[in-house]
Amino acid sequence: MKILAIDTATEACSVALLNGNETDVIFDICPQQHSQRILPMIDELLSKHALKIVDLDALAYGRGPGSFTGVRIATGIVQGLALGANLPVIEVSTLAAMAQQNYMQHGYLVSKVLIDARMQEVYFGHFKVQQNAVDAVVVERQTEAVLSPEEAVAKFAEISDDGQLVGRAGTGWDAYADGLVKLQNAEPVSVLYPSAEYMLPIARKAFKDGHTISVDDISPVYLRDKVTWKKLPGRE
Repeated sequence: MKILAIDTATEACSVALLNGNETDVIFDICPQQHSQRILPMIDELLSKHALKIVDLDALAYGRGPGSFTGVRIATGIVQGLALGANLPVIEVSTLAAMAQQNYMQHGYLVSKVLIDARMQEVYFGHFKVQQNAVDAVVVERQTEAVLSPEEAVAKFAEISDDGQLVGRAGTGWDAYADGLVKLQNAEPVSVLYPSAEYMLPIARKAFKDGHTISVDDISPVYLRDKVTWKKLPGRE
């Protein structure tokens, strides 16, 4: 199985490759440079493994939430690549990717993810690891949302942690520390930005389960209702 994943939803920019049982990644913190960096990063990673886009089985991307511009960049790149190579697409939540990293790097079975959404709001994600004999990937405990810090505190309180060691991730924790004061006596923030590397386990399971979409069905997630995505011309 060969899957290429990309993410540009936050200040980080990353490309990751699943090539059989091996994974490889290029990760960089490059605010406002994603549009210049992402295609060279894709070329570099594929060239390193002597692969072309048409050799892949699927493409995955960070569908958001995150920076509107960043999410649009990843969506547009994947849309163009998938159309040109006739590849299926897998959409991965950027919040879920951070929770997946929290599990794989730090062992947290539960993750509370908050990304700074500006305008005194955070992108809210609450995940747990679903374990089985083959895959261990995160699933939602609560629906992703855009909330005030105070609303996020109340939302997290709706579900008990059941004694689990809870990991935190995202830029929202530090950006709105005052509003999240009730949740500050927890484990430190262990993952700051999403990485395409940790989208790969989620994408691999989705591909195996047949949960892919066509280029026509790509739909980035902004969570704010007033933002829309335009499909390719002639494909509305």
